[in-house]
Amino acid sequence: MQTCRLSGAGTVSAGAVVTCAALTLAISALPTLARDRDQTVLHDGNGLTLRWHLQAGLNAVVERNLYWDLAATTAPGSGFDPDANWLEGYAKAGISFEMGQEGGAVIYGKLSAVTSYTWGTDAFDTGNTGATTLEEAYLAIRGDTVSGLSYDLSLGPRELTLGTGMLIANGATSGFERGALKFGPRKAWERALIGRLSHGNLTGTLFFLDPNELPSTDGDNELAGFDLRYDDPAGGFIGLTYVDVLQSNSSYPQAAPGGIGAPTVIPGAREGTRTLGIYGKTSPFTGALENWTFTGEFAYQKNDRIDLEAWAGRVTAGYTFANIPWSPVVTVGYQSFSGDDPNTTTLERYDPLYYQGSPSAWATGSKSASTFINSNVNALTLAVSVRPTARDTWTLRYAHIRANELNSPIQFGQATRVNINGNVVAGVTDAHLADDFFLEYSRIINRNTFLTAGVSVSFPGAGIDNVIGTSADPWTGGFVNVVFNF
Repeated sequence: MQTCRLSGAGTVSAGAVVTCAALTLAISALPTLARDRDQTVLHDGNGLTLRWHLQAGLNAVVERNLYWDLAATTAPGSGFDPDANWLEGYAKAGISFEMGQEGGAVIYGKLSAVTSYTWGTDAFDTGNTGATTLEEAYLAIRGDTVSGLSYDLSLGPRELTLGTGMLIANGATSGFERGALKFGPRKAWERALIGRLSHGNLTGTLFFLDPNELPSTDGDNELAGFDLRYDDPAGGFIGLTYVDVLQSNSSYPQAAPGGIGAPTVIPGAREGTRTLGIYGKTSPFTGALENWTFTGEFAYQKNDRIDLEAWAGRVTAGYTFANIPWSPVVTVGYQSFSGDDPNTTTLERYDPLYYQGSPSAWATGSKSASTFINSNVNALTLAVSVRPTARDTWTLRYAHIRANELNSPIQFGQATRVNINGNVVAGVTDAHLADDFFLEYSRIINRNTFLTAGVSVSFPGAGIDNVIGTSADPWTGGFVNVVFNF
């Protein structure tokens, strides 16, 4: 889940606490006096402003037949229970400041920490655990030059999302020993050096990032790159992102020749992977295309050291029925992430890096996103959203999910098994993986309190049935949570 921050794999989430864009729109419809009242100001005078920040949430989750009970076939000795109930919570507290300087520059910064915990056993068979970690701790300066340029330089742990969140968004990992798996309250990069230069509607960003990974699985990743973005005053945008993995101990799996045998694990394979991505969204149209919105993203990856060449992309088309009660919005999309072809020596497996994994962003399916990272999968998606009132939003999401390459790792090779012929195989023998349905309700109780509830079901496809050897049962679940955001 993505906790809405009303101010911006990656870790994959199985649902969204609430869609930030929907909240922003709905809050804008609340009375002006309520919006203007700022309770968080501790001090405002002599050029210095101090604010406190607090965000907290509690989430109850029920899951049945987790992962279509694949563990009974692929890991029968694990003792994994496919039914789980748990409660998770988190609190994020911090303080920020802004201090004006002579000449118009502003020095600013923020310090915050996250405490999270899970009561019971979650979907990854971990529970009754949690942690308190540093979140943001940055110092920055912004201002304008006499030539009309604006600058913003920042040093220290903070959040950074580029483009649509396809490559750079989730800077930290939650769940496992840190607790709060679904909420995923941590977003800030552990180390971050970010520089922005803007002129008019054009913004360039240079960055160096070190993700805040779990201590138990820290891959010592370091990234650097740039983003160039143009924002149309009418509302659209177009941009380009380049990411270079400078250092990493993270491994890649590669399909066995012909798909027969266990995948080969290449240690430290991520180091040297370079990704170039382009993204865009149309501005509002007039005439025949009025109320239509189109988006497009594409990424190309290369790593000459390990002979990697991969790609990913997405297109969406959305239409708003502006003259119908509840203003329905229908969005259709298709996204695809290359998998490793077992019949070539080149590694074609796409590395999704640090994408935003909520269903409203880059998750492939709702439940399936907890099983398949954005590699060797594609999905045809449909979302229908209605707003009966300014405070209430209902969203129904559907995803038809398929594999791009057969007999090739879909996540990291966890489904490696012995088939009926005695051969060790990985991946699936039929491309159809699952069909996911997710119904979500969001309620803005007041300016600072949000309620979200959802139910979801994933019907396994022939690819999953073939792994199990019979017709697998659906995977179902639901959640309800409350989030407080100041």
